[in-house]
Amino acid sequence: MSLKSLALLSLLALPVTALADWQLAGEDSSVNFVSVKKSTIAETHHFKSLSGTIADDGKASLTIDLASVETNIPIRNERMQKLLFNTAQFAKATVSAQVDTEKLSAMKAGQTQTVSADVTVDIHGSQQTEKAQLQVTALDDNRLLITSTAPIMVNAGNYKLLEGIEKLREVAGLDSISPMVPVSVSLVFTKQ
Repeated sequence: MSLKSLALLSLLALPVTALADWQLAGEDSSVNFVSVKKSTIAETHHFKSLSGTIADDGKASLTIDLASVETNIPIRNERMQKLLFNTAQFAKATVSAQVDTEKLSAMKAGQTQTVSADVTVDIHGSQQTEKAQLQVTALDDNRLLITSTAPIMVNAGNYKLLEGIEKLREVAGLDSISPMVPVSVSLVFTKQ
């Protein structure tokens, strides 16, 4: 989950095509993460509620509603909310970055740029900088698509989530759950 948050944040670290406020199109965007249990069973999950902006001064932010985690198993969703994320105390994860608004200002519809970005991820009361390899595509004059070109590897231990992972492992009767979480993002921003 923290991996998804990191992925989303890294997408926000991309430059914008114009000096105007941009809003995340949540219904067209996704943050996915993979959990690995029993050393060999990988499952993909996502968050259903995302919001974000890129301001005209280059400040980008992404907010992930951690209670919106979707694993396709209701009891697992509930366990992740309570045992891993502790959404009663830490309801949101945020990703932020300063973007270069001039770098992409000349992009025309259909043009693509690859960007290496440092994003600041804040989850569960811990803040870290993560590196992301992203591709920015100008879809038209009013929309940007930002996708990860490689998974963003998030270490749950950097975000005080190891205790939650251990609780999940115990309640599910598993021998292991990996603390390394690959996160991928696909974000669409619309110019306001």
